Amino acid sequence: MAYLHKSLASGRWQEFTLIEQLANIGAEISRALSWKAKGDLAKSQSAMERGLELFSLTIADKRWQSRLKEITRMREVVCDYFYGDNQYQSTQESIDKYFLHFAIAARNKK
Repeated sequence: MAYLHKSLASGRWQEFTLIEQLANIGAEISRALSWKAKGDLAKSQSAMERGLELFSLTIADKRWQSRLKEITRMREVVCDYFYGDNQYQSTQESIDKYFLHFAIAARNKK
């Protein structure tokens, strides 16, 4: 598989805490949301692909096996918003708000 985040996929991703991983996922998803709102679907799709790759790397991280339900549910919600019928009735604001908490926590950790 050709990774978009080659250095992260080669093992660096496992050096991050779950909070840091989710903050990074949130940054990509936020970019996708922003580009979608601006009407640039190509850039939105690219950011979404990067975000989904980071979701996959997090799901594959053995440390978070007990947290998979939450992680995979959020991936499902994000995919439903971008590609599905939005059955969860998500908004750009609700998705951004979810990830914002991880960004703040990750920043406060440093």
